[in-house]
Amino acid sequence: MKTNRFVLSLSLFLIFCIVSCAVNIEMRKKQEEASRNLGEAYMQQGDFSAALREFLKAETLYSQDPYLQNDLGLAYMAKDRLDLAVKHFKNAVKLKPDYTPARNNLGTAYLAKKEWDLAIACFKEIIDDVLYATPHYPLTNLGWAYYNKHEYMLAEKYYCDALKLEPNFVIALRGLGQMYIAMGRAADAITMLEKAVDNYPRSAESYFYLAKAYSLSNEYKKAISAYKEVIELAPDSPLAHEAEKEAEKINSSL
Repeated sequence: MKTNRFVLSLSLFLIFCIVSCAVNIEMRKKQEEASRNLGEAYMQQGDFSAALREFLKAETLYSQDPYLQNDLGLAYMAKDRLDLAVKHFKNAVKLKPDYTPARNNLGTAYLAKKEWDLAIACFKEIIDDVLYATPHYPLTNLGWAYYNKHEYMLAEKYYCDALKLEPNFVIALRGLGQMYIAMGRAADAITMLEKAVDNYPRSAESYFYLAKAYSLSNEYKKAISAYKEVIELAPDSPLAHEAEKEAEKINSSL
């Protein structure tokens, strides 16, 4: 009888511990979610240090949230801590293998690290996901990765695939224009880059590459005009300083 009472008491104690533990985990999850939400608000404001503090606080409460791990990756990437960003994006994907935005962010971090083949592997997994809402992003990223590997035929394929889905997607238009410049295809580059500035006239980078395309086709007055747009749109930036130098070279050679 004493043995039965002991077993019963032990069972009740274990049940109490399990229930108590479950309640505690739920409380920690709610606290973690509150900190994560606050961190995301800081991210939207561009205060990445404050965001990171909240995300790290949330992680001490409950680290198994894939959305938190993705947020940590974004915060570290914003602070140019790419190795830490990769670590957390990997954590997010491990916790939730179908978390395609986190996989896309992992690929983007690899692009920033210039680890082209690892980036390509990530993006190819994403484009096979028929449920992913914005496939033109990973397609464009594949174009950029192959462009940097100097595999221009593949780069062109993926950029064009992206533009079939979103014909005015400025990043793909600009990337394709850059690639055509590298291939010496001035007319094709101008077509893409003129479309890019028409759709997004505040893009100094698009005007910069358009100027290069004009120079490649010996349209120097148009090139100088495009370089002036860069300087006006992004004064005192490294791109503006480069535009000034390129415009001076053209003026001195005319």
